[in-house]
Amino acid sequence: MSSIYVENISIKFRIYHDRSPSLKDYFANLFKRNRQTAYSDFWAVNDVSFKINAGDRVGIIGHNGAGKSTLLKALCRVYEPSDGKISVTGRIAPLLEIGAGFHPEFTGRENIYLNGSILGYSKQQLKEIEPEVISFAELEEFIDTPVKYYSTGMYMRLAFSLATAMHPDILVLDEIFAGGDVTFMDKAKARMHDLIDKANIMIMVSHDHLLVKSLCNRVIWMDRGRLVADGTPDEIVERYLAVGKNG
Repeated sequence: MSSIYVENISIKFRIYHDRSPSLKDYFANLFKRNRQTAYSDFWAVNDVSFKINAGDRVGIIGHNGAGKSTLLKALCRVYEPSDGKISVTGRIAPLLEIGAGFHPEFTGRENIYLNGSILGYSKQQLKEIEPEVISFAELEEFIDTPVKYYSTGMYMRLAFSLATAMHPDILVLDEIFAGGDVTFMDKAKARMHDLIDKANIMIMVSHDHLLVKSLCNRVIWMDRGRLVADGTPDEIVERYLAVGKNG
């Protein structure tokens, strides 16, 4: 069974404040007793713990800069935690950035094989799912066109269709429904419900609170890198919105 354990993870980034020093400045600063530090450490995620079980549909909400996307990237092994531990059972299909893993000069069809291999599919598996991926994405007319000519919506449709074609164990979405046309969003939501019915895990970041309520059975609220609350969608979303109104 799929599961995710996040144990006291923290992720630190180093922010540099000065321009890159010249070689002369660098050596001059080495001999200054009270030289100022040219950088500071920023904790994008700070001591966060939670467990996600098979069948969970988890929405992550919070203001911009709260650490939501950084947390997702840590779950997908894009970032390694500075502290703490993440344990994942099951194959993750990440949809973190529209078109990430696509080569702009390749056609949509060629990118199915390129991006599919990144997601861990074999060539034979990709051959089997290729017709369905193209059909679901509604890109029959443009599938042999280089993706650099695709609109954001076309990128999204192809990426979503590929990532969800084989019912991944764990689906991770970062604002993936932003910019999609209404008809495709309805299809995508129906597929999402189908995935969850098959006891897979879904984790999504979204500023669309109605979407979070409709797709998720649990919501995690992040603020300034910390986990503020974890509970039912109605409860957590209402608490979050109330703080926003009063803030």
